[in-house]
Amino acid sequence: MEEAINAANAIGDDTLTRGQVSERNFTHGTSEQRMAWLKRGMDTGDVGQCDTFSGAV
Repeated sequence: MEEAINAANAIGDDTLTRGQVSERNFTHGTSEQRMAWLKRGMDTGDVGQCDTFSGAV
């Protein structure tokens, strides 16, 4: 789990763009968002809880 969280953190748009986030290069969420959704999925095991379009983490 720790490796997965580290990977989610490492590939967030904010990390990959070194903080130079714009609409054009912000397509997959921040590191924080990616880690939160991964944790939610792993904690619940319920795909229905992973509605990233609602924005409720």
